[in-house]
Amino acid sequence: MMNKQDNDLFGIEYNEENRCFTLQMEHSTYIMGLAGAEIQAQTGSEGMAGRKDYLGHVYYGKKVRSGAGRALLREKEYSYMDGKPGDKCTFMDGFPFEYSFGGTGDFRPDSLEVRNADGFVGCELTYRGYRIFDGKKKLEGLPATFPGKSASASGISEDTKTLEIDLEDTALGLVVTLSYSIFRGLDVVARSVRVANEGARAVALEKCLSACIELPWENREIVTLSGSWARERSIDRRPIGHGRVEVGSKRGISSHQEHPFLAICSEDAGEEKGEVLAMSFVYSGSFTAEVERTQHDALRAGMGLSDHNFSWTLTPGSSFQAPEVLLVYSAEGFGGMSRTFHTLFREHLIRSPWLHKKRPILINNWEATYFDFNKEKLLEIARVAKSAGIEMLVMDDGWFGRRSSDNSSLGDWVVNEEKLPGGMKALADEINALGMELGVWFEPEMICPDSDLYRDHPDWALAIPGRAASECRSQFVLDLTRPEVRDYVVEIISGILESANIAYVKWDMNRPLTDLGSTMTAGGEILHRYMLGVYELQERILERFPKLLLENCTSGGGRFDPGMLYYSPQIWCSDDTDAMERLSIQEGTTLIYPPSAVGAHVSICPNHIVGRTTSFATRGVVALAGTFGYELDITKLSEEELAEVRGQVEQYHAYNDLIREGDFFRICSMSPLSKNNTDRPSYAWMSVAGDRSEALLSYVQVRGGANLRSEVLYLQGLDPKGVYQLQDGRQFGGDELMNMGFVTDRIWGDGASTLYHFVRVS
Repeated sequence: MMNKQDNDLFGIEYNEENRCFTLQMEHSTYIMGLAGAEIQAQTGSEGMAGRKDYLGHVYYGKKVRSGAGRALLREKEYSYMDGKPGDKCTFMDGFPFEYSFGGTGDFRPDSLEVRNADGFVGCELTYRGYRIFDGKKKLEGLPATFPGKSASASGISEDTKTLEIDLEDTALGLVVTLSYSIFRGLDVVARSVRVANEGARAVALEKCLSACIELPWENREIVTLSGSWARERSIDRRPIGHGRVEVGSKRGISSHQEHPFLAICSEDAGEEKGEVLAMSFVYSGSFTAEVERTQHDALRAGMGLSDHNFSWTLTPGSSFQAPEVLLVYSAEGFGGMSRTFHTLFREHLIRSPWLHKKRPILINNWEATYFDFNKEKLLEIARVAKSAGIEMLVMDDGWFGRRSSDNSSLGDWVVNEEKLPGGMKALADEINALGMELGVWFEPEMICPDSDLYRDHPDWALAIPGRAASECRSQFVLDLTRPEVRDYVVEIISGILESANIAYVKWDMNRPLTDLGSTMTAGGEILHRYMLGVYELQERILERFPKLLLENCTSGGGRFDPGMLYYSPQIWCSDDTDAMERLSIQEGTTLIYPPSAVGAHVSICPNHIVGRTTSFATRGVVALAGTFGYELDITKLSEEELAEVRGQVEQYHAYNDLIREGDFFRICSMSPLSKNNTDRPSYAWMSVAGDRSEALLSYVQVRGGANLRSEVLYLQGLDPKGVYQLQDGRQFGGDELMNMGFVTDRIWGDGASTLYHFVRVS
């Protein structure tokens, strides 16, 4: 039996005796093992003869002793392991490879496909060596998690540990390095892959995933996030049958339609019980995530770059770095999984100086004016907003070039002085004089055919020679694989930001990538090199303007992913700002991402997307669950509505620290995550302080009904021995609220809502 000391272990070890690698985390263990085979020399393959070791996956789950469970590799079931090459195919198609490869007999989903210089596809990876060290290496040019803040005398974090395992294909001259990092206090494995060509001939990578894992069947279910524009990240839960389940994006963005996330859970998994193993991709472009229930009732899951239109040439001496995949294990259901992701992203992914700061309450002019605005209209909005306590005006699309509609001027980032006399500085100075800050919208990745930039540089747009390119929203995509294009974007944006006191940038991107042609970049490399270009742009801008509050947006929530969080502490969640729609959108989003990252605003009613009217109070309750701001013409609000805005501003200042930094709990919803929810159409969530001294319960009655009684909610995360008091003086025991439940106040109407602030008094 494992004793308490073993259970408290954090670290990585290799055991020479049982030839296992073990990663020990807070409540979980990850184990891999080496299995040897005596490979006989065959015609043309003398270099592969001799003793070779394959790396197999043993276990990932609840904490166990190091090196346990090696029998799961089932070495004795393969005659090939006893030096009988006549049955190699059976071994290849059954062994639980830690990182799978294609073309040599494994017909399950593969992680790596390599085409050699003669055009043949085949790869076989065997063990070469390993390294264990404190800290974690950066992934060059890519977003990735970083080590904890505590460090040894050498300056290297001891709260983050990394294992690198080298595998090789001697026939191809390839070395594949698998990287595993773990973080003290978290049940997370951060995985990435680097492929180096040490051979004499070029090869082409035609598929290169970042992680692969083998799991037992055990009646598992899969959870993914799907949707479309304005209805992103809907939770989809279903059983896993035989065959393959795959989600992904071929659009050049992580997309509105699918999400770079996948969870495999036990049948009984709910919010606070059951096992969940989740994978999240730290990347913002095309991806794939797949699970197959194999012929032997195992599950093989993989995640990484989409192999659609992907082919990466590795010349001798060159290497390819795949992005990072994050594996999270929870034995406490989806709630435990979510809180692990939230902590991981806050402590090891988001770098912004705004991470732990209260963000300014902003008002965006888009739904107030669309393109029809001038300086006086903006100042009118700002004056009224300031009187209500709003702190920033964000000027959206339409301030540059000849931009008065969607069909021109993207790329011509020159202030339109007919709209803004005196330019950006004059506007910023007047906004600042009101005591407010100024934010500005950009769409730097796009170019309109009707623009001076396109007329001067038509080759700067992605296009296949000889084929008419597809316009979308009257725009093409800039070829960010070209360094001169990236330099232009950086300089033109920097010039605007240097010209005035601009505190915030909304970085938008409004179309998928099509017509993947470039005058400088090979077609199979465009999608990934484009995404590397976007990352470089944002990195360079933030290096020049380190205090800038950057919010990413992709036609709403089309690129809401961990890769973007590395550069911006918040992302616009969805263009659908209807409060009732936002309940499910924000629930799917906070399944992975902390509330502090969720761009959420109060908009006007009837809502511009769905036409629904919801109370001002409930619109505020839903927006408080994110970064909080406004999307409306505040100059048209009544005095009563302005009073509500002032009240919401007060609530934001009272509760934002708790919402931003607290632990997040879903209490009830209509999603398929929890199988014990009532059929009542309501949604409730909680933010609980880390020391459990206070909690905010938000409750929305989505639809009212006749002859309904008040609802009983079972709260979570409180101190069971504590006594908690509400604003009205009522007191409850923490154990009472969690075990017996909290009886909500009866409220009337569709979309009615209530906030309950609990403070521990003893």
